[in-house]
Amino acid sequence: MTTSNSGFEITKPEEEWRTILTPEQFNVLRKHGTERPHTSALDKEYDKGTYYCAACELPLFTSDTKFNSGTGWPSFFNPIEGAIATTVDKSLFMTRVEVHCSRCGGHLGHVFDDGPAPTGKRYCMNGVSLKFTPA
Repeated sequence: MTTSNSGFEITKPEEEWRTILTPEQFNVLRKHGTERPHTSALDKEYDKGTYYCAACELPLFTSDTKFNSGTGWPSFFNPIEGAIATTVDKSLFMTRVEVHCSRCGGHLGHVFDDGPAPTGKRYCMNGVSLKFTPA
């Protein structure tokens, strides 16, 4: 599955994304891959700061909304307003809600309805799709 390169503020040819991103980032952000659980240092990052899209540096989540979901991926209960877009993902013989960067369309992860209050959402993100900047 490949995200359409139209309809986003930032669009680039696949070859250009390959020069900007690491191979693993390219696989996740542009080809909808998933990193192995428990491999991202951001899963256990709890300093104050902001999480940005690794492809276009749009602010996506703040540390105030991060929690330990125990899943092995960085998890948040609320994105920054306007930062994400969602689509229905019917791959792997199930229906999930896929989360994308609203500016470049990069695949970030999925959102589930088993998160903590106040939203009840768990935005389960691939660490390679994020950059963290401490406050």
